[in-house]
Amino acid sequence: MRLRHLDWFRVAVHGLALAPLTVLIWNIIHNQLSVNPIQDITFRTGKFTLVMLVASLACTPLNTLFGFKPALKVRRALGLYTFMYGSLHFLTFTVLDYGLDSNQIWNTIAEKRYVLIGFAAFLILLPLAVTSTKWWMKRLGKNWKRLHKLVYLAGVLAVVHYVWLVKSDIREPLLFGAIVAGLLIARIPIVRRAATKLRYPLRRFVRPSANYHEPAQMIRVD
Repeated sequence: MRLRHLDWFRVAVHGLALAPLTVLIWNIIHNQLSVNPIQDITFRTGKFTLVMLVASLACTPLNTLFGFKPALKVRRALGLYTFMYGSLHFLTFTVLDYGLDSNQIWNTIAEKRYVLIGFAAFLILLPLAVTSTKWWMKRLGKNWKRLHKLVYLAGVLAVVHYVWLVKSDIREPLLFGAIVAGLLIARIPIVRRAATKLRYPLRRFVRPSANYHEPAQMIRVD
């Protein structure tokens, strides 16, 4: 009957993750997009994908540095939201922009490097989403961890895709790049050990709940 703190946290995460899609659908229904609606949808879904990806990658450092275990409970969901927005981004490109014309689609992927890089990032996210369940964790064993480490490569490719897309004002793409780089640095063993030592002085700022068990997730950082 009562929602626990973790439940409220999950509700908030799901609400925030779905908010951009809700706003986008509202804008489409009420004809509130820009003068180039397809470009507007493409840009928004691409940016939402990158935001969700960064959020999912940040879950493990939150636990490592602050001992905030509830972040691990939403990591899989954020990873799947990343794939959802990435799929919408890809479908906007292939269906709305090119009308499923395979020749034009493949020519564009081959000719435009930012499209090729973005397509590569999407292809990486696809098997990560498919194998995000506990059944796949058991089936793949240790290979599951190796496979899901590719999410960082997807993050790097997504940032490069963004940088090459905007061309001129690259401040925002570089900001995303700096965040992804920081999360990659956090994977270095010596950095992780230092962060773990800092956990206890810093954890007073966060009140983690106890006795959580880590679920299967799309994004995993070990």
